[in-house]
Amino acid sequence: MSDKSATAYWAANIRLITICLVVWGIVSFGFGILLRPLLSGIAIGGTDLGFWFAQQGSILTFIVLIFFYAARMNAIDREFGVNE
Repeated sequence: MSDKSATAYWAANIRLITICLVVWGIVSFGFGILLRPLLSGIAIGGTDLGFWFAQQGSILTFIVLIFFYAARMNAIDREFGVNE
């Protein structure tokens, strides 16, 4: 892999990691803590939406992000020719 290709590969990798971390941070910290009072009026599963995000939503989002990251990283690996 050339230096230019390696730089582009790592840039794509870091961009993907940043996107995943931002989404996870918004869901876990934003919806679960900061926006919880605004979401308290919306009922889901017998509790309010803010509580649900704090207890379940951030965990489920993290699991979805793991699979998204794996699939997207495999695509980036194939694009740059470094797949297994």
